[in-house]
Amino acid sequence: MAEAITDEHVSAVLRVFVRRCEPMVQRLQEDGEPVEVEDDPEIDRNVLDKLKSAVANIKRPGMRGWALLPVDERVDWWVSRVGRFTSLLASFTGLAGALGDRLPLQDMLGSASQGLLLCAIASERGVDDIGTKVRLLGAVLFERAIDPDVARGKGDAAADEQTVEDLAPGDDLPAEEPAKGRKYSIKAGAKWLWRQARILFSITGELEKRPQGRFYHKILGMLPVVGMAGDYLGERSALKRVAKAGTKWLAQEGIQ
Repeated sequence: MAEAITDEHVSAVLRVFVRRCEPMVQRLQEDGEPVEVEDDPEIDRNVLDKLKSAVANIKRPGMRGWALLPVDERVDWWVSRVGRFTSLLASFTGLAGALGDRLPLQDMLGSASQGLLLCAIASERGVDDIGTKVRLLGAVLFERAIDPDVARGKGDAAADEQTVEDLAPGDDLPAEEPAKGRKYSIKAGAKWLWRQARILFSITGELEKRPQGRFYHKILGMLPVVGMAGDYLGERSALKRVAKAGTKWLAQEGIQ
């Protein structure tokens, strides 16, 4: 019988996840678009066209007056724009190659996408505390009411990183931070999401608890040809429910 995953273990993994989300959230708040969409012969044409559509002509962070918009409108941007991009990647299960065939890949990528969204929502509402974000992710994604002291940990980032390194599969994807003034490429954005998904590998038993698509999305996802469309629609549906649940949890904590 597998050993139960403790709140301490989940919290350590989520602290690493949250810390690594912070630079991406900040970068997207500054640039307003998840990636620079360039033609690439290695990426499916339909996928490329959808990605271009997802980031074109949008109201975005970094624009004048963004901070004056209602919080709900800013949150909607993350769900509708960045969420569209990450959901597409989460449904594109060929991203990780042979390794992905041996892992619960969609749950890993979907959880990473949902976790990024929750970190962004918390940031838009002025939450900087890592412990609060860990509790938010634990509650919305894994149905865990984590004690604030457990979520906060001992402040030892190196120990948290070691926990993930000991239990996650080998990380063969180098960190890719774009030079100042440059945006992420599609490949770099995809690799970033995959690296975040790999952080969650040691709590894969928890990932199936995350909000999922509706039953009809799952049925569509099992069909040939249209399977990816079903997965994509399911991830989008789940992401919207994550945003609502995250907003509700923060309100219950007195964070508006």
